[in-house]
Amino acid sequence: MEVPRHWRTRKARYALEGIRCESCKVTAFPPRDLCPSCGASSVSPCQLSGRGEVYSYSTVFAGPNGFAEFAPYVVALVKLEEGPMVAAQLADVSDGAVSIGMPVEMVTRRLREDGPKGIVVYGYKFRPRLVAC
Repeated sequence: MEVPRHWRTRKARYALEGIRCESCKVTAFPPRDLCPSCGASSVSPCQLSGRGEVYSYSTVFAGPNGFAEFAPYVVALVKLEEGPMVAAQLADVSDGAVSIGMPVEMVTRRLREDGPKGIVVYGYKFRPRLVAC
């Protein structure tokens, strides 16, 4: 990842910041200049809770370059409480322990390293969330 791109996307990757459309009230992630629902430019940044549930998941056994050391790992589509879907790696969980509808929460973790002298890239992953009875 290039250094300028790293700094430009840090709020979305570290704080799970999305946008909220002033016109149609849709919440979207990742942040963008126009609403993906109605096309309006009247969007404002909003902090997403990081809480959601597993919508779908898959286990990666042969990871691509930069991710091979983590294999096997679980990747999921997470439906956030605010509405957007986020694709992310699941942490602190094995494949057999994942289920559709499982409550999860965002955590910041190491994603990869850009070569031996490159930037260590951190970002969001999701882990199982304990639900109070």
